[in-house]
Amino acid sequence: MGDEEIELGGNITLAGFKDLDHAELIVVKKLVGRYARKMSDSLKDFENLTVTMKSVHKTPKSQKYEIHGKLTAGGKPKTSEVVDRNLFVALDTCLKKILAEIK
Repeated sequence: MGDEEIELGGNITLAGFKDLDHAELIVVKKLVGRYARKMSDSLKDFENLTVTMKSVHKTPKSQKYEIHGKLTAGGKPKTSEVVDRNLFVALDTCLKKILAEIK
């Protein structure tokens, strides 16, 4: 595990979030944790959730966030990818897509 990864509760991994400030990271952890709980409640064979953030087109006052979500349940991955200027909107949309797929 690289120093880029943050583990939450053993079955949730965040990658690429190390450059966020402390307040942003708290919101990210809460948001991802809430979705992971919904996913594990919906799936008996929930294994893990990995969320990766990549910065795209980083220019002053204009940055886009690329968020990749990957849920593994019963050995099968479900993935989603979203690009948005707002980190939290991108994260929410990405995880919402995966949740919609499993319900």
